Amino acid sequence: MPNVLVHSNYGKSQVRLVKLVKHAERHEVRDLAVSVQLEGDYEAAHVAGDNAGVLPTDTMKNTVYVLAKLHDLDEPEDFARRLALHFLKTTAPASAARVEVVEHLWQRLPVAGWPHPTTFARDGAEKRTAMVRALRGGDTVVESGWRDLLVLKTAQSAFSGFQRDRYTTLRETEDRLFATTITAGWRYGAAVESGYASVRARMRQSLLEAFAEHDSRSVQHTLYAMCEAALERTPEVDEVRLSLPNKHHILADLSPFGFQNDNEIFVPTDEPFGLIEATVRRG
Repeated sequence: MPNVLVHSNYGKSQVRLVKLVKHAERHEVRDLAVSVQLEGDYEAAHVAGDNAGVLPTDTMKNTVYVLAKLHDLDEPEDFARRLALHFLKTTAPASAARVEVVEHLWQRLPVAGWPHPTTFARDGAEKRTAMVRALRGGDTVVESGWRDLLVLKTAQSAFSGFQRDRYTTLRETEDRLFATTITAGWRYGAAVESGYASVRARMRQSLLEAFAEHDSRSVQHTLYAMCEAALERTPEVDEVRLSLPNKHHILADLSPFGFQNDNEIFVPTDEPFGLIEATVRRG
């Protein structure tokens, strides 16, 4: 019995692009990384080496640049949708196109108390994300999000009552630092085709407010509270997905020096780390 090609996809990843928009009195910077993947009938390319239906990934890269020239990049979701629909229209073997956009954020540098019109500084590590998956003759799924937003709370965080076995050494605590780098993603309802910036602002605010105000018994406990708050304030969204790595802060042992450490001196550690993830869908 011959082997069967069950699934395949291909594309161009991490197409870096900076677009400078020049207004009369100020400039704007859009800094993107775009990834394109096509799915479809590419069996001939895999099995027989027949490339007649294969759009070169170099062409995908060039298409990203040209469409960025022709259209504004104010909302990464709109740009991702435009690219996905373009590739479905121009590439007959493709049955689905998936486009992911990661936007690096720049803020105007303050000079003499005012934002400078043409000078910028990177706005921390936080990045906006967008994903569009378009099916030929079918639905278009749109997701937004962000990644690498580092947050820290110094109160209302505990971890106790957990399962123990003979290898457990972790002490229970009712007072610990809670630090995490938030990666968030959310899926829109089918009717949403614009207004992503408004949803993103409400989503960000609700997630961060819930993180700050929740009386946390665990990372899992706060993650769910954050998702509930976000769904309550963004009716356009059907589903929220969060990834919260636990950025551990270990109490420094000061006893050899004759001092007691009353949750004041911590040692931040990068690895290993706990990773808590969940998806909450609107009921």
